Amino acid sequence: MVARIYSPAKTATQSGRGNAQEWILEFVPETARSIEPLMGYTSSSDMKQQVRLTFETQDEAVAYAKRNGLAYRVEEQKTRRVPRLTYSDNFRYDRFMPWTH
Repeated sequence: MVARIYSPAKTATQSGRGNAQEWILEFVPETARSIEPLMGYTSSSDMKQQVRLTFETQDEAVAYAKRNGLAYRVEEQKTRRVPRLTYSDNFRYDRFMPWTH
């Protein structure tokens, strides 16, 4: 039973970073999912993968895992890279992508 601690990326459909500031502790699935033959539903006998805990900081999540004796793996938060572009860059003759219209 290994717990995974990570900070999720921002959603692609939103411009804000609302859910990207929290840290999540969830368990790695121990058994593979199976397909139910009659209806085709996907099911699993591993109930721990339904547990998802949220924390404000990485240190709180690590402290919780240590306090409860859980083996854990921390995935570092990826930094967002915003390219510096100006409006005039849309009209440069040496664009890296050609005009489409």
